Amino acid sequence: MNLKLQKTTPFIFTLVLLLVALTGSAQRMTTEEYINHYKDVAIKKMKEFKIPASITLAQGILESGSGNSRLARKANNHFGIKCHKDWHGKKFYMDDDEKHECFRKYPKAADSYRDHSRFLTQRERYTFLFQYDITDYKKWAYGLKKAGYATNPRYPQLLIKIIEKYHLNQYDKEKFGKQKKKKVKTHKEGAIPTIATFKHGGNSPTGRKLFINNKRKLIVARQGDTYEKIAAEFEIYSWQLYKYNEVSRKHKIVAGELIYLEKKKARADKKYKYHHVREGESLHDIAQLYGMRMSKLLKINNLPKGISVPVGTEIRVR
Repeated sequence: MNLKLQKTTPFIFTLVLLLVALTGSAQRMTTEEYINHYKDVAIKKMKEFKIPASITLAQGILESGSGNSRLARKANNHFGIKCHKDWHGKKFYMDDDEKHECFRKYPKAADSYRDHSRFLTQRERYTFLFQYDITDYKKWAYGLKKAGYATNPRYPQLLIKIIEKYHLNQYDKEKFGKQKKKKVKTHKEGAIPTIATFKHGGNSPTGRKLFINNKRKLIVARQGDTYEKIAAEFEIYSWQLYKYNEVSRKHKIVAGELIYLEKKKARADKKYKYHHVREGESLHDIAQLYGMRMSKLLKINNLPKGISVPVGTEIRVR
C-alpha cells in the first residue's frame, strides 16, 4: 500500500464517522423545533376543521416522539393512524399492539395532519367533541380518551402536560381571539320552511297527502312507515328513496320525518339564503327542511362530512 495512502486512511475513516454522527444528530428534532415547524399547519387545520391546534400539536408530539419515531420518519405518519378498511393509499408495516400492523403512509407530514383532522370529523364516535369550546383543551383531551382514540389510561394527562409545558393553548386563543375582534357579518334569521308553508301536491292512492317543497315532492312519515312500504305505495324502488333522502339502509324512519320521493335540488329556494342551527338539529335535518342535497350543503359551507355544527351557527342554504 502506498505510504501516503496509509497515512490518510485513518483520517478519512475518522472524518466519515464524524459526518455520520453529525448527520444522525442533525436529523433528530427537538420538541421546540417540532412546534415551530408544524404550528402553522395545526392552526390551518383548526380553522378548517374546528379542532384545537393545541390538541393536534400535542397529539403529534406524543404520537410521533416530536417527529422522531420510525413511523413519522419512514411514513410521515405523525398520529399513529392505522390503515382501516377505508384506506386506499400507501401502507407501512411495523410491530405495534400486534406484529406487522398496517399503518397509513403519506407523501408528506402535512398530509398526515389533514388526515388526522378528517379522521376525527368523519367518525361518529368523535361527534360530541365538537360541542366543546375550541379553547377548552382539557375537555378535548379527556373527550378523546372517552371516544377511544388511545388505550393508554393516562392519555388525557399526557396531552395536557405537553400543552401546558409548551404553552400550546396560545395557538387556540391567539388566532380565534383576533378573529373575534373583527366585525363578522351575520344575517338576521327570517322565515324558514315548515310543513304549513309547503304546497299541497295532491293525494296518494291510499289517501296520503303529498307536499311540494323546493319544487320536489315529499311526504310526512307516519308511525310504522318504512322505506319499503313507502316505495310500494308510490311504485318506486326502495333504493331510490334511500338515495333521494341520503340515508343508509340501517336508518329507521321516525313519525314526522320528511321523506322525498324524488332527487332534491342543489340549493334551497331563492327566498331562503341562511339558516341558524337550532337545538337538536343536524345538517341532514337542515338539508331535508330546505329540500336540498346534503353534499351541496356541505360544499357551499366548506364543511367536512360527518361534522356536528353547534347551535346558533349560520349555515348558507343558497
